[in-house]
Amino acid sequence: MPLIIGNMSKEFAEEILNWQYDAPYDFYNNKLTADGLKEMLENQYYAVLDQNDKLFGFFCIGDAAKVPIGIQLGGYSEEFIDIGIGMKPELTGQGYGNTFFSFILGHIQDNFNDGPIRLTVAKFNQRAIHLYEKFGFVKKMEFKKGSTAFITMVK
Repeated sequence: MPLIIGNMSKEFAEEILNWQYDAPYDFYNNKLTADGLKEMLENQYYAVLDQNDKLFGFFCIGDAAKVPIGIQLGGYSEEFIDIGIGMKPELTGQGYGNTFFSFILGHIQDNFNDGPIRLTVAKFNQRAIHLYEKFGFVKKMEFKKGSTAFITMVK
């Protein structure tokens, strides 16, 4: 399946902020707000499109990929390329994860300094953790925000 990177537009950001995941992944649900739009349009967010220019997912780089409490707890003290990803809810759990994540990693490695990469994932999201481990990521640090535990993983 061919994928392409597009600039984050207001329309894509609005669509993403309206995505609704089923439990337990509803943790990742957002709300369409002015602050949410500002976050996605003013930071390093990119749209991932399918061959029909339809939104498939997105990724972000840098501070946008960090969980704020993790910053306070020293989870991001080392220099890494921080990434975050999200796939359209209807496409999750259907075997697209390898293609999607491989595509994003390839783009990051080709277009940013080829340094170490870090991502943060909710600890309950074993499906994502398993995918990241298949790509050579290892668990580095765990921290909590309220009742939610997060794990940083590095490659």
